[in-house]
Amino acid sequence: MSTRVFVEGGGDTRRLKAECRRAFSEFFQAAGLKGPMPKVVACGGRRQAFDSFRHELARAPSDSPMLLVDSEGPLVGDDAWSHLQQSDNWRRPEAARIDSAHLMVQVMESWFLADKRELADYFGQRFVPNALPQGTDIEDIRKDDVLDGLKKASRRTTKRYEKSRDSFEILRRLDASLVTAACPHAKWLIDARQG
Repeated sequence: MSTRVFVEGGGDTRRLKAECRRAFSEFFQAAGLKGPMPKVVACGGRRQAFDSFRHELARAPSDSPMLLVDSEGPLVGDDAWSHLQQSDNWRRPEAARIDSAHLMVQVMESWFLADKRELADYFGQRFVPNALPQGTDIEDIRKDDVLDGLKKASRRTTKRYEKSRDSFEILRRLDASLVTAACPHAKWLIDARQG
């Protein structure tokens, strides 16, 4: 049986949850995961993802479920569980491994900044890549700056960035090798699945 990855995302509609599952599944494949692919469970909100993860861990701890949520801000603590303890007051369940929680730092859209060429292709003419936040350490760029930058860069295009419409389609198209090279926590996620 493949590992279940409980992901923050997908909102409350069946369509968005299906898009979320598909996007993360394709991202994992593009990142080069071998063997059985993880089963992505789109949970909607971050609290729902944590609760679903805990339920699965209690039901089937030997299946080694994983949790994947946004960090929502700069990292605090030494690992994902330390961050989640300090930011959300979520304690690591006793049966959870230290590497069973992973973070998209600071938000899933941060990964988009690693593949600006794909963003330009997706949004088309009049996309302004220079309006995106600049910096060599993508994970240090504030969540609000990432989201505002996407809106500004796409403002003059025919489809200004809207999370519910665009985020999972963009995730599906990203060059996963660029994301894992630019975002250490994305690489750790893939490495943990390989290990």
